[in-house]
Amino acid sequence: MNGEILPESQASISFRDTGFVYGDAVFDTARTFGGRIFRLKEHVDRLYDTLAYVRIDPGLDKEEMIQTTERIVEMNRHLLGPDDDYWVSQRISRGEIVVDREEPARIGATVLIECTPLPLKARAPMYRDGIDAVISSLRRTPPSALSPNAKVNNYMNMMLAQREVGSLAPGSWAVLLDENGDICEGAGCNVFTVKGGVVTTPPTEYILAGITRGVVLELCRENGIPVEERAVSLHQAWIADEVFFSSSALCICPVRSLNGQAYGAVPGPLTGRLMGLFKDMVGTDFVAQYLKHAGDTDANASF
Repeated sequence: MNGEILPESQASISFRDTGFVYGDAVFDTARTFGGRIFRLKEHVDRLYDTLAYVRIDPGLDKEEMIQTTERIVEMNRHLLGPDDDYWVSQRISRGEIVVDREEPARIGATVLIECTPLPLKARAPMYRDGIDAVISSLRRTPPSALSPNAKVNNYMNMMLAQREVGSLAPGSWAVLLDENGDICEGAGCNVFTVKGGVVTTPPTEYILAGITRGVVLELCRENGIPVEERAVSLHQAWIADEVFFSSSALCICPVRSLNGQAYGAVPGPLTGRLMGLFKDMVGTDFVAQYLKHAGDTDANASF
């Protein structure tokens, strides 16, 4: 934190920090496989694109960010269990606000780099049963207000959608529509549909271009699987053969139902094929990793 290596119990942020006061902060999150960070460069590239968009200078360059992130994970690797992995995040705010023109106690951005164990137990049932998704009544913040390509700390739009859905259908995952009424994003994840052997996902005009989303597109193109980036209407989502989510933590996870309408096998044949290709790429059976933590509990999709 701000150049110091600290245990979590000693890390503190001023109540005058812009991230706390205004939500004026950005972040990015990767995950590890076998204790090694996957696609860290791509995550850091996206982080710096977001920093440029919101005009925050983190005070260190990309290579320093990568090296420090790798160091933090290496220092914490011994804490991982044999079947565990980390979320790995960089969180950067503009710093402390100026009060009555007085200089704050600390000048410059607040920079936090941390790793947190993945919620494998909470999400394990999603690989056993599939995800139940529900369309929220709340639309995704439009690009005319805030670029969806920037990964900013203010997740209130998604959190309200998830809480709405969670109150109506506990354990379900919220999906938001864009301003045109088309499928946009899941709360914290990208959405893919499969129809007639063709994989489709919404364009980046309205969504965050997930790093794992990009991996799925790569896997499709490298393995002769037809894939399209275009608007996905509600109708197209209803009649899809398969639906799946992607994110850094989820990797690829099948959706069992949308608003109560069930899809076929979980996972469907093409989703299952992509999951297998993803396992081969990362060198970890992430599905088995999750299922080792599965008990008799239901999925918990809340933040």
